[in-house]
Amino acid sequence: MNSGEAFDVLLVEDNAGDVRLVREALREVPEPIRLHVVNDGLQALAFLQRRSPYEEHTAPHLILLDLNLPGLGGQQTLRAIKADEHLRSIPVIVMTSSASPGDIRHAYQGYANCYVTKAQDYEACVQLLHSLMHFWLHLARIPQ
Repeated sequence: MNSGEAFDVLLVEDNAGDVRLVREALREVPEPIRLHVVNDGLQALAFLQRRSPYEEHTAPHLILLDLNLPGLGGQQTLRAIKADEHLRSIPVIVMTSSASPGDIRHAYQGYANCYVTKAQDYEACVQLLHSLMHFWLHLARIPQ
């Protein structure tokens, strides 16, 4: 990443409280983050494929994906992203409340790049997102 350039993150989350928590926590991250939010898997795919009403948006650098979504669920959304040759290189972090071994196994079988459980309070959320953003911005190399 070029210094000063915003890092685009797509949050796929239907819980307004969790969206607010992530939005506030990302303000604590020292790097410039541009957060885009959609509420379900179908909206996520429309955003990523630049279909209406998201034609003006560019692909995010990173996707934070909840599993428990209305309509097209998180696992199906993950599989659709990873099946698309134009989208599969975008890192997908499953960030969900489930710690179920089955959910974890299915997410990695669907080619999730990472699986984390949601933080339950503000400070823990700040710590989690700071760690994730530090890793993806400074340690990992992702396609531009």
